[in-house]
Amino acid sequence: MDGNKKRHLSEQVKRLRARFVQKMGVVLGEVLPAPLLMQWVAEEAGLFRQRLYDPLQTLILFIEQVLDADHSCQDAVARGVSSQVALGQAPSSLNTAAYCKARSRLPLRLIERLRRETGGRLCAQQPQAWRWRGREVKLVDGTTVSMPDTAANQASFPQSRTQKAGLGFPLARLVAIVSLSCGAVLDWAVGPCEGKQTGETALLWQLAKRLRPGDVVIADRCYAGYFLIAMLVQLGVDVVIRQHQRRHTDFRRGQRLGSRDHVVIWPRLQRPGWMDKATYEALPETLRMRELRVGGWTLVTTLIDAQEVSKRELFVLYRLRWQIELDLRSIKTVMQMGVLRCKSAKMVEKEIAVHLLAYNLVRAVMAQAAYLGHLLPRQLSFKGALQLLNAFEENLRHCPRGRLALRHTFLLAGIAQLRLPHRPGRVEPRAVKRRQKPASLLTEPRSLLQARLLEQQQRQIAACLS
Repeated sequence: MDGNKKRHLSEQVKRLRARFVQKMGVVLGEVLPAPLLMQWVAEEAGLFRQRLYDPLQTLILFIEQVLDADHSCQDAVARGVSSQVALGQAPSSLNTAAYCKARSRLPLRLIERLRRETGGRLCAQQPQAWRWRGREVKLVDGTTVSMPDTAANQASFPQSRTQKAGLGFPLARLVAIVSLSCGAVLDWAVGPCEGKQTGETALLWQLAKRLRPGDVVIADRCYAGYFLIAMLVQLGVDVVIRQHQRRHTDFRRGQRLGSRDHVVIWPRLQRPGWMDKATYEALPETLRMRELRVGGWTLVTTLIDAQEVSKRELFVLYRLRWQIELDLRSIKTVMQMGVLRCKSAKMVEKEIAVHLLAYNLVRAVMAQAAYLGHLLPRQLSFKGALQLLNAFEENLRHCPRGRLALRHTFLLAGIAQLRLPHRPGRVEPRAVKRRQKPASLLTEPRSLLQARLLEQQQRQIAACLS
């Protein structure tokens, strides 16, 4: 990399770090170290020409695009022009074609690596007091996102078989592993919603080997199958999962630990058709599992020592599983990832990856604010933090270096004030009060209805002129 390109990349790195309060030597302030960030870009992007939209500049604008409420490419290009003017450069064209082409050239590996590094480094640097019994608790859950109805998207992420062609939208299934303590997305897998081996457990099977010994996984009963739990046990991972509705629990059997609390032996099931023989034989023939009934739930766990982990502690721990539902809601609703905009499968994967990278960067700022405010990250509002970050974006983008620390202090102090109310045992009905405007549903492809309406309109015009 020549000197001019290196200086240009260094300036971009400084602006990105300033935007997300990255300060050298500060606790939780180095999830994007400048030397490593430049190294990652060089390794993943390879050789690239110095142009208006080079890889890092394109990625920065892509991040700003998904964080902004507008979400349009035109807004991202306008931000780029604003940055050029602030630096005393001649403004470029507002045409979005060059930016869209640059996004298509942006390596997916670079986005994924930055997302893994930010999440992993944030998780590793967090205070020990934020963890559960000194262990990292990871939440697992899945969701779906829709995207434009294009032939390319339908080929990779087909719509539901219950919908007629031209009336539905392509759907992608996403399974994420999220840190309970700091809220960062540590890993994820994306796949279609139709076809064999496309369920949530199949996607988690792909991610399981990235878990670390000593982790504790909390998940709903969709993940309570024998083979998945057996693989996690082999990896040294403990689980706390709600019992699957098809498995019968008889508390009269097994080793009794207390009222509706016992240890039982699960025998290995017959080998399923999707599993090869070598993998099947490598799994244990039995699992020693603890089953307990508490708070209206039947839970299963590999934490079988009742003296070490009480029944109440497991109940309190499992209730925290709801945090991943709130995290996915923040990503899909607040950050508007529920309905994607890209029209090809390759760009859909990039759009998801950039959303999760931007989410982790916001979580890193929240973690700093929580640490300085002597709070837990889960006590702060994600939406409020995002709003404040967007409000400070112009303020921080080209702030003089001597004033940057003070403005970072004001930003972190503001986020630390955005505390969520304490609402223990809160429940809400799954219903809405405000009625939406009634509108008919499409029962035919839009193109056919448009042609019919146009023909009707032309007949009416002809009748008036005759």
